[in-house]
Amino acid sequence: MSQVQPKQPAAPLRSEQQALAVATQLAQHFRDGAAARDRERQLPHLPLQQFFQSGLGAITVPQAYGGIAVSTATLAAVMSLISEADAAIGQVPQNHYYALEVLRVNGSESQKHRLYREVLEGVHLGNALAEFTSRAAHQRSTQINGNVLNGQKFYATGALFADRIPTAARDEEGKEQLVFVPRHQKGVTVIDDWSGFGQRTTGSGSVLFENVVVDADDIVPFQTAFERPTPVGPFAQIMHAAIDQGIGRAAFNDMLDFLRQRARPWPDSNVTRASDDPLTLDRTGRLAARLRAGEALLEEAAAAVDAAQQQPDAATVARASVDVAKARAWTTEVSLEAANLLFELSGTRASLREYNLDRHWRNARTHTLHDPVRWKYPLIGNYLINGILPPRRGTV
Repeated sequence: MSQVQPKQPAAPLRSEQQALAVATQLAQHFRDGAAARDRERQLPHLPLQQFFQSGLGAITVPQAYGGIAVSTATLAAVMSLISEADAAIGQVPQNHYYALEVLRVNGSESQKHRLYREVLEGVHLGNALAEFTSRAAHQRSTQINGNVLNGQKFYATGALFADRIPTAARDEEGKEQLVFVPRHQKGVTVIDDWSGFGQRTTGSGSVLFENVVVDADDIVPFQTAFERPTPVGPFAQIMHAAIDQGIGRAAFNDMLDFLRQRARPWPDSNVTRASDDPLTLDRTGRLAARLRAGEALLEEAAAAVDAAQQQPDAATVARASVDVAKARAWTTEVSLEAANLLFELSGTRASLREYNLDRHWRNARTHTLHDPVRWKYPLIGNYLINGILPPRRGTV
């Protein structure tokens, strides 16, 4: 039975209020240097160690296993706070919490006791789910034969920083499993080859598994989490929505600062300060309302996810998926709108490289390519009009 030691010991968190306070404090710290990290592609090894050392990595661990099991609304708030400060750091824990939710719904008692204990001690879970070479995004060729793992993954966000890398692999019967692979196991190679123009420091590159011998107790059923109603899909998706919400807020707040301090008014406005331009005030107020609507949609969706966790059945899981799809679609559009409006209202000066304000648009555009919004609205409409339940998978 494998046991992984964390890079850093974690402090215990005792309440949701404490978790939010710690996240707020870390966000203030991460905000400093975020633009430079993105510009120079400085990987956030130390900030992520600080995140998991703070105890935030364990906030979804159930109370029966020593955690505080925060509400989904609190989890979303934590994700949004960190993403507002640095979107790349905010995205990395998403797959960590996702793996913990799969463990919660599908893990054996021995697996839960051991892996939850590791996480409470500070272990960081990465991910190796997606593959780059298949004809379709959902097709995966990585294999676990007996206890030997072979395959190649890409978009492995967080694997570069992790202590374990939960990996999707098909067994001899074609069933998908989630293998909690120790990061430094022999045969595991993590390659820093992520070249995306946004979310540049998430470490979302490649992972190679070459005859990696794994412990049988590190293999958790994965596919069965979608063969019956579970909240795994909407739980994953609401965190993505929270990341987008944080990116949108970051762009909005930087826009406000730029308008107050550096932007110049358009001659036809007949004002001496850009911050007094009536058209600028109108557009700013409209965006503020849309951002607040995103918060409300996240809160409503979080309540639906909590209900599905407490009583998972076809109806509660479908409702959670639909409510989360609403939030996900909305935050996708508003994060891109906020990042674009920043430049529209601030003017050409905002495009100067020293400000690196384009990182907000690059981050929003890159992250919102997860599970495209064009598939969200038809899903919602089909549920409302025809009563068709959404498919059960991690992308819904």
